[in-house]
Amino acid sequence: MISPAFLDELRARAPLSPVVARRVKLVRAGREWKGCCPFHNEKTPSFYVNDDKGFYHCFGCGAHGDVISFLTDQEGLPFIDAVKQLAAQVGMEVPALSPRAREVAEQAESLHDILGRAAQWFTTQLGNAGGAAARAYLDRRGVTPALAGDFGLGFAPDARSALKAAFKDVPAETLVDAGLLGRSDEGETYDRFRGRLMFPIRDVRGRVVGFGGRALGDVQPKYLNSADGPLFDKGRLLYNLDKASPAARKAGRIVVVEGYMDVIGVAGVGLAELVAPLGTAMTEAQLQLAWARADEPILCFDGDAAGQRAALRACLRALPLLSPGKSLRIATLPAGEDPDDLVRRGGAPAFEAVLAAAVPLIEHLWRAETQGVDAATPERRAAIRARLKAHSDSIADGSVRSLYAAEIAQRFDDAYLRRPDRFVRRVAAKGKWVPPLAGASAALKARKGDAEVLALLAGLLANPWLADRHGERLAGLSLPPGRHETLLMAILSALAVAPDLESAGLTHQLHKRGLGDVTDDVLKASRLAFSFTRPLAPGQAPVETAARDFGVLVETMAARARIDSELRDISVRFRASLADADFERQQALVAERMAIDQQMMQLAESLRAD
Repeated sequence: MISPAFLDELRARAPLSPVVARRVKLVRAGREWKGCCPFHNEKTPSFYVNDDKGFYHCFGCGAHGDVISFLTDQEGLPFIDAVKQLAAQVGMEVPALSPRAREVAEQAESLHDILGRAAQWFTTQLGNAGGAAARAYLDRRGVTPALAGDFGLGFAPDARSALKAAFKDVPAETLVDAGLLGRSDEGETYDRFRGRLMFPIRDVRGRVVGFGGRALGDVQPKYLNSADGPLFDKGRLLYNLDKASPAARKAGRIVVVEGYMDVIGVAGVGLAELVAPLGTAMTEAQLQLAWARADEPILCFDGDAAGQRAALRACLRALPLLSPGKSLRIATLPAGEDPDDLVRRGGAPAFEAVLAAAVPLIEHLWRAETQGVDAATPERRAAIRARLKAHSDSIADGSVRSLYAAEIAQRFDDAYLRRPDRFVRRVAAKGKWVPPLAGASAALKARKGDAEVLALLAGLLANPWLADRHGERLAGLSLPPGRHETLLMAILSALAVAPDLESAGLTHQLHKRGLGDVTDDVLKASRLAFSFTRPLAPGQAPVETAARDFGVLVETMAARARIDSELRDISVRFRASLADADFERQQALVAERMAIDQQMMQLAESLRAD
């Protein structure tokens, strides 16, 4: 352990500005230096360096530290390496490590050397005859030889002892520690990676600490990583972090994708600020690595069920760690696509468009808990509120937690508790009550989907004979609970008793039942001018057209209600199970629902009278 006294002397003897100037163009500002902050994008300098006091500070983003923290944060050096580098510059000798610490350091250095050699060996195998299948795979995925070289891709021969034989000068136990060999139950060692495309995994300094291998045949697991060891801890590493760190500083963002090929594929179109977890859910350590490089990392996982599960789990893992200014944004890919697919189809602009549409963490959680959820009863709404409250309660930082709770409460009230406009009293200039605005009826201020309901009811009020033509389908039609549903039931009930009622008589009956206000509101839907919302005598020419159009409307509304019901059920089931089959069914229903919405829009246009 290095003493505080040594570190204080090191800070005093190592001027800060020359170290910062390696990355930032500094100009004199009185007794200080200033420049554009390397921790965030800015055009007007707000980053100040004070050699006398030995610290830097950015008045734009709040970044603050000393010469050691600058090296660890900006150059990605581990603390001890930053200390050694500074000590060498100023002629100080770092105190000797304890025997155990020295042994650990020497082992790590040896393993780094071995893993670096292994990476070169795998690269050589990729270029040999045995690597033809791996090269063909890369070609199919659009990875050029130059791009493969940039990422140090290689190939592990499909042999039990190829690497072991090539590294016969290294003790087998050391190769096991390096994660290159496995050991059978009988104690025999063998090549851990066989018949796989190899991805070197590096630390922030660019040193190889392990590998990921993708099977080229029908072998499980498809991806295999090095075993955790002295250098490799898959929960504390991010693939490509060494290359992404400088790119992230320049771009002002870091993007977390799901897999190695996503990183490489997007890098092929010029975007270098991508990292990926190592085949596991995002960990706290990985989130902290991302936050050290951007305040709001963007999660952009695959558009399939597994990708959406990973995104949701990362969000839930991040909640307890949120702090002022530190959050996530979530970008949603088209269903069934990954970033690599997207850029091969549409290039960098397609991927940038997805990133531009990324939503804040709170919006993603809100959608996850409310979209497709049946909130028709108080109990169901209470369950939604309880789940949302559990999310905000998990946030450790008090200020962020209170603001999350306030926004969730506001969103919940707006979505589920606000009274409709027709019940809101307007206040005149002198404070006197005035009635609601004329014309602010449901017919003119309808929610999405209400226009069709109003047209349906207006058609029955204007032409009661339509109920006789379509009675069975109307009886099976389910409207949302409320006054429109009540009106439909009253219309069908009145016509069941008196099938020959005409429009005026039906309207009179509804007024007698206390439904005059809603009836008058619905009659304004005749302004929509559908073929069936104008009174027609049975002998008039447009009658058959009106009857046909009305039938199309009823059938379309019934189909949408069926889809909505199934979508609510499958969405609830998917949130509980996160199963691929449930996700695929959900996506199919969403597509079907969109098609129904489009059909309804076309119907509204085609049914309008000239």
